[in-house]
Amino acid sequence: MTTIETIKRAIVDKEEELKQKVITENIIERELKIEKISRDVASIITGARRCGKSILAFLLTKNKPSVYVNFEDERLQLKLEEMNLILEAIHSLKGEVEFIVFDEIQYIKGWERFVSRILPTRKIVITGSNARMLSKEFSTFLTGRHIDYNLFPFSFREYLVYKKFHPNIYLTKDISKIKDFLIGYMKNGGFPLAFRFGTNFLAENYKDIVERDVIQRYNIKYKTVLKDLARYYVSNATKEISFNKLKNILNVKSVQTIKDYSQYLSDAYLIIILERYSPKLKQQIIAPKKVYCIDNGFITTIGFKISEDIGKLMENLVCVELFRKNSYWYKNMEIFYWKDYQQNEVDFVIKDGLKVKKLIQVTYASSKDELDKREVKALVKASDLLRCKDLLCLTWDYEDELKLANKKIHFLPLWKWLLK
Repeated sequence: MTTIETIKRAIVDKEEELKQKVITENIIERELKIEKISRDVASIITGARRCGKSILAFLLTKNKPSVYVNFEDERLQLKLEEMNLILEAIHSLKGEVEFIVFDEIQYIKGWERFVSRILPTRKIVITGSNARMLSKEFSTFLTGRHIDYNLFPFSFREYLVYKKFHPNIYLTKDISKIKDFLIGYMKNGGFPLAFRFGTNFLAENYKDIVERDVIQRYNIKYKTVLKDLARYYVSNATKEISFNKLKNILNVKSVQTIKDYSQYLSDAYLIIILERYSPKLKQQIIAPKKVYCIDNGFITTIGFKISEDIGKLMENLVCVELFRKNSYWYKNMEIFYWKDYQQNEVDFVIKDGLKVKKLIQVTYASSKDELDKREVKALVKASDLLRCKDLLCLTWDYEDELKLANKKIHFLPLWKWLLK
């Protein structure tokens, strides 16, 4: 049985570890801003494993009467009826505290009942690397009593701050450095620890997401199928997917298994599944989806490839940035892709409320001559059908504003868009 003294040691060890990280490592301010933490409303921070949730939560309560409890510690494998020992340990260790941070508390079965009970008397911050397990459990016991935040790996802006580079975007030498940094960021991704430990960290983090956040938590029956599906998605980021075709490829009897496993990988923040835009909901549901990966580092480290595809990495980067913007600032924004029966395709459709606000195409072009005419044609056609005038084509290094078929298209280098 876990004792109060054991719990106290686990708490002190973790807090000391986090304090040392803040002192010795290059910790930057994140773009995600947490609103005022108050009693009776839990603040929930979710996101991919190792994207910085623990440090963000720790800094929220730094220099305040608080305590940090990490349930990934093997010493804190408690049953629900033992959770009161946590409160006793906290009181013995620190007396009355105002803030309690529960890290990865979903490891404790029935944890939401415990949090619901103590929420009126404490300011609670909860972190976790699985969206469904947290939201599903909270929806039952804490309806209307939680605010959700989704943290992503570093944006390109955060990456430059981490690298201590504050560019002047009008200075030629700085623009050259920005592009060099963008190539590194585009290939290695935005996980903070990847900057220090490279592909070894990315491989281990990917393995933990698949095995711990999906296979173990959902008690997956067909483990090999799940692993093959995850690698297929990472290898085919930016591509259309069909659950029926994947069922046959992976030799699975039921398409529902593929759908469920795909949702689990999405909930664990490994992949992003994008719907095809249609004004008819039924068509949207039955149409093929597109898959993206939460971080380019996984694509270059884990994904199967026979050549380097910069255009693919650019498109995946744009998708993640759009969902980051949606999570941090533009809550009403909806993101889709578009394709018609003639195979004209637009990478991203941005909808806000009832209207399509912006169409975005991504292309690896550095001059007008390198533009793919099919991509520009698709942008113009979608503009007519979706009644959208804001047309943006993100390029590698071409900037201009062109009129085509009475449509104005803004061509903008990716680095400029990312720094906005």
